[in-house]
Amino acid sequence: MDFLAQVLAWFTDPANWTGNNAIPLRLWQHLSLSVVSLAVGVAIALPIGLYIGHTGRGARFAVAVSNIGRAVPSLGWLGIAYPISTGLFQRAGIGFLPAFIGLVALAIPPIVTNTYAGLRAVDDELREAARGMGMHELQLLMRVEVPVALTVILAGIRVSAVAVVATAPLAALVGGGTLGAYILQGLALSDEVRVFAAAVMVALLAILTELAFAWLQRRAVSPGLAAAGDASWVEPPQLPAGPAIVPS
Repeated sequence: MDFLAQVLAWFTDPANWTGNNAIPLRLWQHLSLSVVSLAVGVAIALPIGLYIGHTGRGARFAVAVSNIGRAVPSLGWLGIAYPISTGLFQRAGIGFLPAFIGLVALAIPPIVTNTYAGLRAVDDELREAARGMGMHELQLLMRVEVPVALTVILAGIRVSAVAVVATAPLAALVGGGTLGAYILQGLALSDEVRVFAAAVMVALLAILTELAFAWLQRRAVSPGLAAAGDASWVEPPQLPAGPAIVPS
């Protein structure tokens, strides 16, 4: 109880809410880095997933690369991105940039895998019926395949969002701020209260992100399609790839 009282005292200390190390500043750094990284990840991964899911071309290679990307640890992506960014941009490559590159790389694989799996799971008879009605390929993709696969696609974005928010504290290792700065400071000062408080804030952000995307998934998908896509996993057809992730 005494430890929890110290944690509460840390949160209510006015000194922690002002200055260059203030909680609002660290939260802003954390959220802005996460949002930008996820947005860029979606912008890269979604078109790839839609293309290979609709056409089947390059699917084996793209999903294999995606699965390899999912196997790389979060710290590994940061280790890869840091020398690249500093080599290209010198001092400008320290801080936001390597963390951004690493988080974008982390966000891409689940979106590619889930988008591909969702589109390939669409009934072939439904596709043929749409073509028989005169739809061209883009109309078929946007008006038939994407709505049917939307619950699986959003699940991939949801997984990526939570992973990015939970991994963003590693940005502090390369001077990127975020709530991870408190963890590094606490470890350096042997301040367990600071470390615990920062961990609590990161966990809360990850939980809120999960809840927000779960709400969005329920709102964006019709009840019938949501029920049809409610599964613990969806396996990409005819590929030795890992399962797409669909949180319950």
